[in-house]
Amino acid sequence: MRFLLALTLALAAPLALATSPPGPVRYSHAAGSTLGFASSYDGETFDGRFAQFTTDIAFDPASAAGRFDVVIQLASAGTENDERDETLLGAEFFNASVMPQARYQATAFRKLADGRFVADGTLTLRGITKPVPLTFRWTAGATPKLEGAATVKRLEFGIGTGDWDDTEVMPDAVSVTTTLVLQPKP
Repeated sequence: MRFLLALTLALAAPLALATSPPGPVRYSHAAGSTLGFASSYDGETFDGRFAQFTTDIAFDPASAAGRFDVVIQLASAGTENDERDETLLGAEFFNASVMPQARYQATAFRKLADGRFVADGTLTLRGITKPVPLTFRWTAGATPKLEGAATVKRLEFGIGTGDWDDTEVMPDAVSVTTTLVLQPKP
């Protein structure tokens, strides 16, 4: 009798594993994805983008569960203005030669009434980690799309020190936007 029970359990275990619900699909970004930022200097608005970043995204919109891990190569920042770009990469801003990466991670998500979501994540920049919520829309499909926006308080991360910490000249709040065209990770 014990043998029969053990055999039944042994045969049922793989079946139970095979029918358990899968976790969220893991994605990376594909061509057409962007990671941008916007600010102003002395009243003149400028836009920029990071040309190099990696993504490891797992998200299930039905349960609002998943994980985001985005690594940003700071030296890839560009605003189409050589002087401004050189300043952004320097010690008073990104200090990209010493701290070349920023990282955004999230494991907690909320669904909003309008169908959007909030990733309650953290940004690590210049060795400082702070909460930065990302509000985003998830468009499902064979190649899902994530379109999001966040506000980063640059002074909390030591971005724009010295003469640049005057918020009359350059605001503390920097708008960050992203559009990720996603593809399943191999």
